[in-house]
Parts: sequence; C-alpha cells; structure tokens
Amino acid sequence: MSEDQNSSSEQNVKIVKSTEHGKMMKQWTKIKGENAWTMFKVIAEFVDSFEVMNKIGPCISIFGSARTKPDHPYYKMAVDVAARMVKEGYGVITGGGPGIMEAGNKGATESGGISVGLNIDLPFEQSHNEYIHPSYNLDHRYFFVRKVMFVKYAQAFIVLPGGFGTMDELFEVLTLIQTKKITKVPVILVGATFWSGLKDWIVGTMLEKAHNISEKDIDLIPIVDDPDEIVKIISDFYGDEKTNTLTPNFEL
Repeated sequence: MSEDQNSSSEQNVKIVKSTEHGKMMKQWTKIKGENAWTMFKVIAEFVDSFEVMNKIGPCISIFGSARTKPDHPYYKMAVDVAARMVKEGYGVITGGGPGIMEAGNKGATESGGISVGLNIDLPFEQSHNEYIHPSYNLDHRYFFVRKVMFVKYAQAFIVLPGGFGTMDELFEVLTLIQTKKITKVPVILVGATFWSGLKDWIVGTMLEKAHNISEKDIDLIPIVDDPDEIVKIISDFYGDEKTNTLTPNFEL
C-alpha cells in the first residue's frame, strides 16, 4: 500500500470516529470480541439452571428484602406463608439470600417442602441461607438468567416489602403478564402499610393522570395482610384442589 493510500485510510478512520459536529466518537475500553465469548457462559448458566429446575415441579416465588431481620413481623409472615404454600402442594423459590428470602426457605424446609434458592453474585448482602435444599441451591452470575428461573417455574408470586431489587422483580412480572409474555398468575403484595402508598400512586398518577396503564391492570396487584387470604387467592385462581397438574409459565 502506497503512502498516499495509508494517508487516505487514516483519514477515513478519523471520519468514522468523528461526529458531524467534529467531536470524537466514544470508544469502548475493552475488546468488543469478548461479548461473543460471554454467550457461552450465559448458555452454560441456563443449562445448569434448567437441569435442576425442570425436576422440582410447580412452585411459588417469594420476593422481599434481604435486610429484614428474623424478629421482624414480615420475616415471621414469610415463614408462615411459605409453610402454607408447602401444605397446598407447592415448592418455594426465593433469591436464596438472607431476610425475607431466608424466611421463605425456612418455612418451606421446616414444613418438609421443596426449598429453592436462586443466588446471585453480588459485592454485598448476598450469601445463601442455610434453609435451601443442597440440590436446589443455584448460583447465578447473570440477573436475567436468574429472573427466567424465578418466573418460568412459579405458579404465583408473593411479594413482601423490599427495596429496589424487589421492585424490579415485581414490575418485571407485572410487565410480562400485562404483555402476555407469560401466563397470568396471581401476584400478591403482602403488607398494606408498605404497599398502599405505591398502589395509590399507580392509580392516581400512572392510571388517572398519565393514562399509561389500563384500569384492569390494577386488578393484577391485590394487597393483603392475612396469610389465609393469600392461600384463598391462589386456591381460587387454580380451582381449589381440582388442579394438581400445572404447566410452566412459558416455553422458550
């Protein structure tokens, strides 16, 4: 290649890297090719998770804060609710960590039921609790793989008070139901004191002022304080004891 050709190539590169305003385009600090190799780690995580989750049968996913202490009423509520779900014939899936997650696994284990923990690698807070069945203790690197496992195998979602992670899980499930990407299943918010303000904002601002959701969407998020009401909502949805054979929420 001649010197003139080299000079032309360099100019072309500069043109590609500049915007119409003459500013340099932003560049990645890492080699883009690594994204292709990440695919294999993602596939491996899906395979490992599916091989375990496909064997456990219908479950209930319980969401809530990792920071809730064992002496807190919501912790005790989660233990009770998980135990009741086991008696209704369901396994229990949690995020595998402390707080409400630990309480859910504790209630399931102490009642002799299936207790699943979907752990996630985090720089703080998360370490698996002692109430997960060793065979159902899964570690995840990717949040999106973990979310698939939460959603695909759950016949209902019980959401206790929590932080950003709990909100993320709640609204992802609601979006999937609203857009019919998964089967409609019960989503139950536990704790009127905690959730009522959020629901009031959803109704007053999101629905009535902005018109960003439909009125029927409000029916997706009942708020309860009584474990008996949780059991009733799920039992009524599935026809009490008439339905013992269920299917996962979606097929990939």
